Amino acid sequence: MSDRKVFTNSVVPLPDHAGLTPQGLMVSAAQAAPSTEPMSVMFSLGTAQAIRDELEAKVAAGETVPPEELTTRYGADAGEADKLVAWLKSEGFAIEEVSADKTSVYTRAPIDQVEKTLQVKMVPVSRDGVTYMSAQNAPSLPADVGDQVHAILGLQPFRQAHKNFRKRFAVNANRNDMGADGHPTPNVANAPPYLVSEILKAYGADNLGVTGKGQKIAILIDTFPADADLKAFWKANHLGVTIGQVVKINVRKTALPVPEGEETLDASWTSGVAPGAEIRIYASGSLQFSALDRALDRIIADLPANPGLRQLSISLGLGETFMGGPNGEVTTQHLKFLKLAAAGVNVFVSTGDAGSNPDATGHSPTGPLQAEYESTDPAVVAVGGTSLQLAHDGSVTAETAWSSTGGGRSVLFPRPKWQVGAGLPVGQDRLVPDVSAAADPNTGAFLVLHGHAMGIGGTSWSAPMWAGFCALINEARGKAGQPFLPFLNPLLYPLLGTSAFRDITVGSNGAYAAAKGYDLVTGLGAPNLKALIARLTQPPLGHAATAPSTQDATSG
Repeated sequence: MSDRKVFTNSVVPLPDHAGLTPQGLMVSAAQAAPSTEPMSVMFSLGTAQAIRDELEAKVAAGETVPPEELTTRYGADAGEADKLVAWLKSEGFAIEEVSADKTSVYTRAPIDQVEKTLQVKMVPVSRDGVTYMSAQNAPSLPADVGDQVHAILGLQPFRQAHKNFRKRFAVNANRNDMGADGHPTPNVANAPPYLVSEILKAYGADNLGVTGKGQKIAILIDTFPADADLKAFWKANHLGVTIGQVVKINVRKTALPVPEGEETLDASWTSGVAPGAEIRIYASGSLQFSALDRALDRIIADLPANPGLRQLSISLGLGETFMGGPNGEVTTQHLKFLKLAAAGVNVFVSTGDAGSNPDATGHSPTGPLQAEYESTDPAVVAVGGTSLQLAHDGSVTAETAWSSTGGGRSVLFPRPKWQVGAGLPVGQDRLVPDVSAAADPNTGAFLVLHGHAMGIGGTSWSAPMWAGFCALINEARGKAGQPFLPFLNPLLYPLLGTSAFRDITVGSNGAYAAAKGYDLVTGLGAPNLKALIARLTQPPLGHAATAPSTQDATSG
């Protein structure tokens, strides 16, 4: 038998006996027979470390890369990818897709074939009442085939991200009344659940003369919202958005889950904040990380044809301790986020809704002290949550840290060189959040779901809100003769303590407290869009503003 390369970075080790595991999983005593049920498996190919380092340096320096170059210079070896594909086909694997940059090969095969080819033992594993056939041991490949393979993912389908939103149903809520036409009838100004116009005013984003026109906002989630809910939301908010501005991409072309609220919140509030933008919803069909990877690859592939696609909202996460380690999934996904950042696509990721100690579900503050991935990735903008109180005239009377917002120190990533400023804790670890905005469901967002008006919150509200803000900033930069934004974080941290942010100094999320300057609950603070746009539309020193060229708008 030929030598084999073992991928210990691709699974969380499971015990070889039945019972409860430290990850809160139940391994069944019954050993299921080899199954003919199909299983999706992703093979991640690596890129040269020097190439990765080059891309990291460009992003940190605020440089951008033409999208086409991401698939050539910063891709994997095409010959190695072709060799892997040919071998998998010979082993009975169906090739569903190969990413344009050759770093990801998405396959499908019967479970018994997966066991045989990858030399894994599949066992039934239960989490939250659902049982998944999952690999108990690390997969392997013949050494000559797997030489350039970095990880084999999807073998433990119980490993999934969770959604970061919270519904607030209130029978007598101010805005739960329905009119004769079946549409919500808001009737109390500046009282929660808040309307778009009230949030825009609270964050200095009203009357700025920008709507996100010419911009495209991507949303990564598992399914699509109902058109009727979006239309009702726009009508209640007196917005001229049309359903033609919403593009739906079923990434895997499979049946999708029914709407739960997350997808509706994301689409409603990105389009509400930036009503002139196009909203592109990439439905992954699943919250397994390999399914999210495939959606990210699709977004990257769509960039050349969509130069205005410069912001992405993701309201998903999982505590870093539950990701396992060393973790091939994190490394794989980081490269995709890095490529998006290099293309000038700012990815806004919610930090979570279980405070400083999220458990595996993301909704109970009883887990270990930890921050949540994907928000801890240094190539994204991590968005935390606040509790926002408005006066009758719409002015902000108070904004404090929301007690359930995620935040903390990463154990997976080192401190980026741009993450400096007053109040930052000492240490070498990546800190989150970067920024924040309203998230508390008790003073939450107006939403229409399944035809019913409600209040809703969570950092799944603050993240799409920031994606909408980014579209406004990008339009303003275009009008000022500036190219679209590069990766935003290196531009934001120098603004700590300026009028571009409202410093949040009250409240905590459990282990961490808000304080003057940067903190691990609200980051730099909540935005003042008017001041932020003024700062980010100033031409570089020694350069006069000129109208942006097609090259500027595409490559930053």
